[in-house]
Amino acid sequence: MNEDLKQALLAYQMAALMSQFKTGFLARVSHELRSPLSSLISLHQLILSDLCESRAEEREFINQAHQSSLKLMKLIDQIIEVSKTEYGTNILEIKQLELKEILAIVYNLVHLQAAHKNLKLSIIYPQKNLKVLADEKRLKQVLITLIDTGISLMENGNIRVETNIFDSNLLEINLNFDSESNKWSESVNLLEEQPETTPEAVKKFSQKIEFSPGMKLMLCQNLIETMGGKLLLISPQKNLTRIQCFLPKSGGLV
Repeated sequence: MNEDLKQALLAYQMAALMSQFKTGFLARVSHELRSPLSSLISLHQLILSDLCESRAEEREFINQAHQSSLKLMKLIDQIIEVSKTEYGTNILEIKQLELKEILAIVYNLVHLQAAHKNLKLSIIYPQKNLKVLADEKRLKQVLITLIDTGISLMENGNIRVETNIFDSNLLEINLNFDSESNKWSESVNLLEEQPETTPEAVKKFSQKIEFSPGMKLMLCQNLIETMGGKLLLISPQKNLTRIQCFLPKSGGLV
């Protein structure tokens, strides 16, 4: 297989994966926002139905509902922020960044979380001082979000970050997690799932509202695409998840 055919095949595979991934965007967003909203409704139903055992418990449910509403607003704000970036309302500051420096900053911000769960985080820095074209804030945000999410999904194992020169125009950042790739995605029937509405389930849910791994991956993908790159999730072997981040390369070496 000649090089041109390999590149064309890779481009086709990347386009097919991206199309499949984006097909579930509406279901993901609806699910992410419906869950805290359901928590709010359930908490209010408990209060309105006089199911609280005491005035103190009623006030506790009101407080939980308030916290859920704040978290719901935070989720909406994050989606809006990414959407504004994707459609050009928020202007990105694309500039030359030394990849080694970015990775060092990211490591300093996340290695304690990994150590706390007894996970080994290792970053293999590029042997050459490579420059990437990206928005510094967004690139850090993406890498930190992906590593943090991987840490939350793992009980043991390693997280390895590697960099490669993909071709004359792209750099590749590989994030490898010793976990199954299905932990990063949800069922295709997201809209058919109904959250539990018992007092115990609602209380537990309202205390931990945040985006699912699949939604975080989707938002990171959108941010990377706004910077002219691509983000793919693959599973090269069982119990190994690899997130490939392709970004424009600037000038090769510094």
